[in-house]
Amino acid sequence: MDKLIPDPPFETARPYRPNTLFMIVPDMDTESLLAHACESLASANVIASDFATYLSGPQRNTALAIAQIIMLAELAVNRALDNIDPQG
Repeated sequence: MDKLIPDPPFETARPYRPNTLFMIVPDMDTESLLAHACESLASANVIASDFATYLSGPQRNTALAIAQIIMLAELAVNRALDNIDPQG
């Protein structure tokens, strides 16, 4: 019996290795990760709020809603930080 479908080519590609430029250190402690996340969210909130001043109508409302969602995420991260170190 003749084989109609050829064998797939032998895989010679190197295994995927992610780019390490934007990787987070694997052994970073939770408090430091949350602190950096909080700072990033605060910056994103300022950017979104400032951007909203250049808009009007529904686009402005959308930008302000995005800023509010960012602020709520920032509050959640701050609460997580408080839970890790209540005295800090």
